[in-house]
This record gives sequence, C-alpha cells and structure tokens, in this order.
Amino acid sequence: MMWNRGRFLVPTLVCGFFAVPAAQVLAQQEPASSQQQAQPSNQDQDQNPNFNPLTRQRSDKERYQSQKALRQELKGTYKTWLNEEVPYIITDQERKAFLSLSNDEERDAFIEQFWARRNPDPDSPENEFREEHYRRIAYANEHFAAGKPGWKTDRGRIYIMWGPPDSIDSHPSGGMYERPPEEGGGETSTFPFEVWHYRYLEGIGENIDLEFVDTCQCGDYHFTIDRSEKDALKMVPGAGLTQYEQMNGSDKTDRFKGGGLEQLGNGPMGSMEQGKEFDRIELAAKIFAPPPIKFTDLDAFISEHKILTGPPFPFDVRTDFVKVTDGMDLVPITIQIRDRDITFVTKDGVSKGMVNILGKVTTITDKTVQTFEDTVEVDEPAELLEKTLDYQKVYWKALPLNPGIYRLDIAIKDVNNPDHVGIYARGINVPVYEDEKLGASSLILADKMNSVSSHDIGNGNFVIGNTYVRPRVPANPGTPVTFDRNQDLNFWMQVYNLGIDAATKSNSATVTYEITDSAGSVLLTKTLDSKELGAHSDQLTVEKTLPIAGLEPGKYKVTIQVNDAISKQDIAQSAPFVVE
Repeated sequence: MMWNRGRFLVPTLVCGFFAVPAAQVLAQQEPASSQQQAQPSNQDQDQNPNFNPLTRQRSDKERYQSQKALRQELKGTYKTWLNEEVPYIITDQERKAFLSLSNDEERDAFIEQFWARRNPDPDSPENEFREEHYRRIAYANEHFAAGKPGWKTDRGRIYIMWGPPDSIDSHPSGGMYERPPEEGGGETSTFPFEVWHYRYLEGIGENIDLEFVDTCQCGDYHFTIDRSEKDALKMVPGAGLTQYEQMNGSDKTDRFKGGGLEQLGNGPMGSMEQGKEFDRIELAAKIFAPPPIKFTDLDAFISEHKILTGPPFPFDVRTDFVKVTDGMDLVPITIQIRDRDITFVTKDGVSKGMVNILGKVTTITDKTVQTFEDTVEVDEPAELLEKTLDYQKVYWKALPLNPGIYRLDIAIKDVNNPDHVGIYARGINVPVYEDEKLGASSLILADKMNSVSSHDIGNGNFVIGNTYVRPRVPANPGTPVTFDRNQDLNFWMQVYNLGIDAATKSNSATVTYEITDSAGSVLLTKTLDSKELGAHSDQLTVEKTLPIAGLEPGKYKVTIQVNDAISKQDIAQSAPFVVE
C-alpha cells in the first residue's frame, strides 16, 4: 500500500492513556484466606523467632490442598454462574481472579463488577448487556436443547457469543439436496443441517457462513467445516454421485484419496475449492479465538506495554464516526507521519522508506474485536528527498464497530531503523444513533474532497459513500487543524433520522453553515433547504468546498446547524481550524 502525500508539517506524538481493566488488577491479587494460609512448621518457628506465617512460601502439597479446598468451596450459585452462565464471555484473567477469591462477599462484589464493566450505559441502573446475555441463554436452552442444555450445544454457544444470525438456510429433515457447483453438483440426500449467515462479525470479517450438521438425527447440530459431512450417501457406493462422477469423469472412491479435509468429489471447481479448505480451518479458529498478529514485535508494545528503547517515532491519529446501520458505525482512522521522521535507504536513484503499522481495537473486557496490519512504502526521487522531508503522508483505515466504549492501540515501526518505534493508546466511544432522534456524523475538515465514480462508491481509501474525503489530522486531539491560505477548506457531515411528513413523504429542515473568527464574529453564513440535498430521505450529506484565500492568518471555526421542522429537533456540530 502506498501513502497519500500532504504538504504540511506533522507535530510530535501525544500518547493517550486508558484505565487498566479491573479484571487485570484483580488477577494480580492473591487474597489470603484463612483456609489458604498454610500453617508454619515448628522447625520454621524455632530457627527464626521473627517468623511470619503469612509470608512463608507454601509447599507443593499445601498449594494442592488449598486449591482442592477452593474447588470444593466453590459450589451452588457461584459454580453455576462461572461454569454455566458466563463461560463463553468471561476472560481467562477474570476466571483466574474469581477462583482466587476466598469468601462469598468477595464473589458477590466480583459478579457485580463483572456486569458493571460490560454495561453499555454505566449511568443506567439497567444493564442491557446482562439482560441480552441471559436472553440469549434462555433462547438457546429453549431452541437448541438436544439431550443436553441448549447453551452447551454448538448452535447455543455461537448464538450466545455472536447473537442471532442475519439469515438461516435450514434443512430440518434433510432429504434430497441439489449440490451447488462448488460442492460438485449433482443430487444427493443429506442429514438435517443449517447454514447460519452473518453479514459481519467483529474481529472475523464480512459474509460469514457457519454450517451445523445433525448426523445423529437427534437434534444435536454440531459445528463443522466439512461441507461433505451432511451428505448421508457419501459412504454408499454408486449413490449420491456428483455431476462430474455421473459423467464418468471420476470414480466415487477418488473422493477419499489424498487425505483432504472434505470428500466433495472432483469437479470443474474442485481444485479452486480445495484451496479454500485452509480458509475454513482459519474461520473455525477465529470463531473461538482472537485473530493472529503478524507484527509480533509491535504487538508487544500494545499488549505488554513494552518500554521504548530508542527515540520515539512521532505520528498523529484522528478518529471519526459515521453511521452505517442502527447497530453499526464506520470508524475511519487516519494516521499521519512526515517524511522527516522516516529512515530512507537510497538505491538506483530512488529513496525508499518503509513503515509497519499495527492497530488493535479491544473492548473494556480486553477482547480484541478488530485488528489491522499493513506495510506501507514511501518512495521519493533521491535528488528531491531533501525538498520532500517536510511533506506528510496519511494512512487511512475504516473499521466497522458496534456502538460502545473501546480502546484503540496503534504501534508503528521504521523498517529501516528497527529501534524507531511509535505507540498510541486512547479510549474511543463509538456513538449510538438512536432511532427517531436527530443525529450527525463527525464533522470532517478535509484537505481534499471530491465525488467518485459509480464504480468506486464505498470502495478505496478515504472514500465514504460516494465522496473521497481526506481528513486533516490535528497535532493533538482537540486542537485545530491547519490550512494554508492558498488551500480550499472542505467540510463533510452526514445528518441522520430527519422527520418525514406522512402526507408529502418528504423532509422539512434547514441546514445552516457558518464560519466565525476567534472573536465570534460571523464571516460567512448560508442556509440550505433539506430538499435541496434530498427531499425524500431521512439522511442527508452536507459537503462544501470554500476558498479561504481571503481569510487573514488566525483561528476560525466552522459550524453546521440543522433544524428539523417535522420532528422539532435540532443538532449542531463545530470544528476549529487555523489559517496560516
């Protein structure tokens, strides 16, 4: 991936801070209960009159007896809570911490804190996360039980962890089945099976299909990555042949040669599908584990908070928020670095710099929901390198995230100078765009903005919808971005949930944008009718390009005000900027 080039100086990095999750603190504690404290031997007391039994290291036998006593003590509702109610959502650190507690009062406090950490609205006495979790358990027990509680089945586990699928292709009785071409074609008979389709799963990807098969025909659907497992005639000679086998192109026994993951049979798409076996194995691993990390050296700075040993690699970060659906936001992350901070190696008249980028988004319970990794290259003609050192490069990554509080960690490394590493950590609050409540995206001030072709809508770097928007990145969070007087000021914002008149099926709102100086004087103002931007839509995009050559150097602010005459609501967004 190549960088986009800017023209302005990039200030040094400012690192954010994020509170350590309570689970991590608890995991470091070793409570001293009366049942766990080992009794000192007479020999210890005789040899050391100042002997303290609380600090004496316990023997292996004593530790084993203590752990056995704890396991026996953990019973009743606490054992049920740990092993049956939260086994799929509790972290290893939290489990370890809970098992180390010594009495019921501590366990009650831990459980209260466990749910409080997951409460999407800490100020509310109701906890939507906890209510949804128990609703999912109840649903799983009601719909997926198969000689064992529904929460213990594969379908129940997936439902509890990931929620209901967006669609289900269900074959509850099995029976005749026309294979798609990628499974060899032809007709066969199957065991009962289901395919759950998710449009998006955090940390896994888009358009995920999960297959469950009931080979015992007892209602116990198990998760499988072998699409041939549902074929009830797979082991019957001469029955359930694929289209290729029917045409005498292959013998059915060939399916079982080669030791492949699936026995789908040869066909025109067989070799291509064979290569996707590894994708299915990887998908199965990701369903129950965080995604793997490619830049493990950078991950150490994020996960282990490793101390920098060399000069810090400065960079700046900007995050914005754009509504996608009622339960999903797009979070564009823009990273900005200047050429002067990159180490270049010159060869054959070309100066080349390389930067590894690793980003990770985690929940407040330390669950990784998104990662991104990239190696970006910066190429400059050797004779022009000195002139380009004050140029800046911007990298852009848009992540889909559910509303909630997350921690964003980013680490970058100068490939040509391995000790040159930069880190960034900050909490981000992805907003909820409530139904029937007027809302707005981030107000983005951009140094470049233009419409894209129909082929590029929604695709590519810096593309939001049908517009290319390259944000200006501030030196520090909350500080103004900077523009040259010979540069245009571009601003972009979306408005959501405008009221629609029942009779005319159209909206009725005013959109006013204005520019004010540091003294609050209005230098420019203009009002638009919402019908000019889209008469029959409850969502509008406000985008404008203004020349600022007439503005004197100084501080300014652009404000967009929306007044909805139908819903009787209003909303405003402002963004400061500096003209040099």
